[in-house]
Formats: sequence, structure tokens, C-alpha cells
Amino acid sequence: MRNTLLYLFALLLAIPLVAQKQQGIEVSDMDRKADPCNNFYDYANGTWRAQNPIPASMDRWSRRWAAGDANKENLKIILEEAAAKHNQPKGSSAQLTGDFYAACTDMSAVNAAGMAPIKPTLQQIDAIHDTAGVQEMIVELQALSLRVPFGFGSFPDPHNPSMTIADIGAAGLGLPDRDYYLKPEQRFKDAREKYVVHVANIFKLAGYSQGDATKAADTVMKLETSLAKASLDNVAKRDPQQLDHEMSFDAMTKLAPHFDWTAYFDSAKIPRDQLNVEEPKFLEEFDKQLTGTSIADWKTYLTWQLLHGAAPFLSQPFVDENFAFYQKELEGRAELKPRWKQCSEAADNLLTDPVGKEYVARYFPPEAKARAKEMVHNILLAMTDTVQNLDWMTAPTKKRALEKLSTFDVRVGYPDKWRDYSKVDITRDSFFTDVMNAAKFQVADDITLIGKPTDRTRWELTAPTSDASYNPLLNTITFPAGILQPPAFSVSYVDAVNYGAIGVVMGHEISHGFDDEGSQFDAQGRLNNWWTPEDRKRFEAKTQCVVDQFDSYYIEPNIHHNGKLVLGESIGDLGGVKIAYLAFQKDQKAKAQPTIDGYTPDQQFFIAWGQFRGDETRPETQRKMIQGDPHPIAKYRVIGPLSNFPPFAQAFSCKADSAMVRPPDKRCVVW
Repeated sequence: MRNTLLYLFALLLAIPLVAQKQQGIEVSDMDRKADPCNNFYDYANGTWRAQNPIPASMDRWSRRWAAGDANKENLKIILEEAAAKHNQPKGSSAQLTGDFYAACTDMSAVNAAGMAPIKPTLQQIDAIHDTAGVQEMIVELQALSLRVPFGFGSFPDPHNPSMTIADIGAAGLGLPDRDYYLKPEQRFKDAREKYVVHVANIFKLAGYSQGDATKAADTVMKLETSLAKASLDNVAKRDPQQLDHEMSFDAMTKLAPHFDWTAYFDSAKIPRDQLNVEEPKFLEEFDKQLTGTSIADWKTYLTWQLLHGAAPFLSQPFVDENFAFYQKELEGRAELKPRWKQCSEAADNLLTDPVGKEYVARYFPPEAKARAKEMVHNILLAMTDTVQNLDWMTAPTKKRALEKLSTFDVRVGYPDKWRDYSKVDITRDSFFTDVMNAAKFQVADDITLIGKPTDRTRWELTAPTSDASYNPLLNTITFPAGILQPPAFSVSYVDAVNYGAIGVVMGHEISHGFDDEGSQFDAQGRLNNWWTPEDRKRFEAKTQCVVDQFDSYYIEPNIHHNGKLVLGESIGDLGGVKIAYLAFQKDQKAKAQPTIDGYTPDQQFFIAWGQFRGDETRPETQRKMIQGDPHPIAKYRVIGPLSNFPPFAQAFSCKADSAMVRPPDKRCVVW
């Protein structure tokens, strides 16, 4: 009897072991007809892409993006449950999220309202008769989170990040960036022509005649082009030195003396201390336009900016027209996302903490957080070893680099402190009013940070976000719960898959602290040169190799990556692969890793990276990314770093002349 009980007990113990069997790479996703040494992008993930075309509402697709969609499905469950419960306590998470989602998904009410929610503001714009009125409307639109025509908000002081100051940046454009207004290539000319048509179409929806709408669109284009000419391009914006113009309040007012800055700051109770103006020339151009552009044209521009910002949240004709230009024309999407998904995204963006708190309670167990933190710790140790063993960096600079590594603030899953949204007025009566109230709360909340010690409990990403980030001013790396899900990470994955997917992402974010931008900030987050001149020159020579490599990657004839634009992300990938691999190697010594389906642990590591990063991307989105996105196209994020990494070639027995093996004299190694 006793032996029988022991046998049954052993069987019961075995059940969870079977359920928790560790998972390896997705072998069925691989195109094993492809040669890993010539086309690893297809080899790792080609079959999955062939069998899973990009959904009509998406601009790119992979298991990773599918997982991001699954996050939204999870949000849908949370929001629908909350919406089904009426009369929840005012200000509670359930009331805020449920009523917001109910109002958003009630398209009959949204369509019946039409333009009614923004008519009062349109009437205010129409009543403007002088520059003071223009200024008052700028303040009102900025309170709604519309960056018109400049952006304003809080920012850690680049020279003393323990304090938060006011920051003013260039904004106010409807096209993705300044080059869309200025570059002569045909694709930019086409975008400009279609943009003017789009602006006119929005004005027509607002009740303008065809003639008046066309005239208004031309006015908008003229003013925005003037602002674009005074704006920095995307490469320049990546250089923190070019955005660093800390000055006194009085000095700032001299850049734009015709704007009443005293009233602007006093109306929001903003302290008039030191502040930063990212682009002084832009502010000077704003002042020039303030006096040189007619009040009538300013009214047209402000009307457009209101309509532009409101369009995604108004009735279906506005939503459709907004989609037709920004997502269909510029990104190649064929159809709108379903309404429930639009509403899930809006709730996550506007009610960040009430939504995120419920998400992590349901979908992010403590053991996942513990395992992720352990991995980050191991990868930081690998980066420490890497810095210590560098043969090109001298001892004084190494000491500073190691000091910076020791101060990294690792954030995993969700914030320790949730923000209080209970005072935000959300009802089921008007979706657009809900959007305005949530936006007003976020803007006002941000402004309260100015002039105070920096609040390090704040997160830039929401908990359900499938992404990660590095902040050089706070020296923080953040991995929200939303990215710590399959296929990036799972407690049931073998180490090779976890280190090859989320591990490389972790290494990527750590490496951002030492890329061309992050390397300009010291251990305290100050914009401060901690390098010896000789070491800095050697570093810049190494990064030039990466620039040259990515300059050579074409997406179509005559359109190639801008190596300087994608330099930071490419250094991140290059360093991320290396230090995640080194951390994985240490784990292998501690506990032997299995060969699965004939693939060695090292092969699994690299395949996991190819499968996690192996997106299919629409051509239109690729063109948009090449112009303004600091991230390379997914294909080149797979093959770029691996082709520089000898352990990859060794894992797949690649010959020296293989496409995935860069010659030693062209091999890029930064960290």
C-alpha cells in the first residue's frame, strides 16, 4: 500500500513537470532551405513570414508584433469587464477604464456627436482678432497635449539631472519631419502633394467649401514649411549637444520677444528658473511668424492643428480621412484597426496607470519579474567584463565607464508607485470629452514636475507596452511587463531562447548607455565628457565602421539606410548580441544547456534573435523608417550585428567568404 501511494505521489509530482517543460526555438518557423551563412534572416524566420502575411491593419508583422496584439487582446478583456460594470465608485480604476472604453466603443454616440465636441474651441479660434488671441489659443491647445507650434514640458536638467526644468522644443508640423517639406526627391514631393489634399479634406469635413478648404490647406503648408526650415533634421536631433541650450528666462524671452512668456508661465504656475530651449533658431522663426503672418492665417493654422489632433477621436469620417493619409499612404496599411483595438490603445495611452495596474496583476507573475531581473544582472556583469577587457580604452576612461555601469537603475515590469488618476473626469457621455480630460490631466501633471527634484519613480513606458527603453539622464533601463512575454521571454523557455531574444534586448538597452548619444552622459546622467580625448577618437573611429555598414544597406534602388541616423540603435544591437551571448556562456558553464531538435545551444541563441527580430515590413513603412526612424529595418537588425560576430560564424560553420561573415578589416566592434 505504501509503495502504491508513493508511486501515485510521484505521478502527481510529474504532472507539473510535464506542463512546465522548457520550450526551445520555433523550428517550424525556420526556412531550412536557406543557408544560415548567406541569409540568416530567412533561415531563422522565413517560413513563419511566408505563412503569416502582414494583417491589413498592420504595417509590419512577426511573432513579436503578434504578441503585442495579444497584449491588446488582454487589455480588451480587462476593459470589457470594467465596462460591463456600471456605477463603479467615482475615480476608481474600474470606473475610469470602464467608462472610457464604453464611451470609445459606442460609435453610434461618437458619430451622432460629429464635430460638436470641438465646436466651442473652433468658435474661440474664429473669434481671435489679435496676437494676444493667438497666444491664448496656443496655451489652450497645448493644455490638450497638442504641441502647437512648439512643444513644452518637463525635462531633467542635462547638467543636473536630479532637478527637473522646463524644456521647449520644435514642433507644429503635420508631416513626419522637416525633410518631408524640403527634400527634392519624388517621394517627398508626392507626400507634400497628398498632404495638402488631406488637409483640405479635413477642412471640408469641418464644413469648408472646396475652394476655402484648398486655400486653407495652402496656408497651412506655407506656415509649416517656414517652421520646418528652422527645424533640425533627424540626425541632428540625435546629438544631445545640439539640443542643449540652457538659459535664463530673460534670455529665452529675447529669442521670441513678441510672445508674452510671462503670462504663459504664470498662467500654468511654472517657475521662471533656468530652462532649456532645444532649438533657438526655431523659436526665433516662431517669433518671426508671430509678427509676419496675418491673424487670419494663424487662425487657419490653429484650426488645422485642432482638427488634426482631434481627428482620430471624432466621428468616423474624420477617423477614416486621418487613416487614409497617415496610415494608408505613409505606412501602407490597407484597413483601420478594429474599434476595440483603437480603444484599447487609447486607454493605455491616456489612462496609463489605472490600465497598467490591472494588466500586471493579471498577466505578469512574480516569478517572471524575478527571472528577468536575474537576467539583467547577469548581462550587466557581462558588460562589466567587456569594459574591463577592452584593449583600446585607457584606464581613466575605463574607470568612468565602470562607474556608470554600477549606477544603472534597472526597472522591470511596472512602476513601484502608480500615479493617482482619481480626479480625472471620465464618463460614458462623450468619448472626446474623456480624451480631452485625460490629456489635460497628463499635461498638467507633467508641468507640476518643473522646478522640483526629479521624480525617479516615473516611467516613460506603460506597463503593457511591448518595448524597452534607456534614459541617459536618469541612467535607467526599463523593461515593461508587456515585452516580458513570449516570444521575447518566458519562464518556460530554455536559457538559449531567453538570452537570444529578451537577453539581446536587455543588452541593447545597456549598450545605449555607451552608444554615440548615451556615451556623452556620465554616471550621474549629466551631459558631461568623461572620456580622454584619445579614447573618444578611438570610439568614434569604431562607430564610423557601423555608420559605413548601415549606409550600404538598401531597401530599394537609390534608397538606403542613413548610417548616422541608425547609429545608436545599431550600436545597441551590436553590443546587445555580444554581452547577452557572453552572459549566456556563463550560464552554460553553470548548468549545461540541451541540444534541441538538432540545434546546439549557441545555434538556438542566434536563431532566437532572428525569430524575435525578424519582422516583415511594408515597403511604405520601410521608406518612412529610412527617413526618420533611428531603428534600422528588421532584416538588417538581424543580419547586421550577427555578421560582425565571430561566434555566430562558428556556430553555423560559416566560411570566411560567406555573406553573413564580414571580413576582418570591415568587421565592426565597438564594445
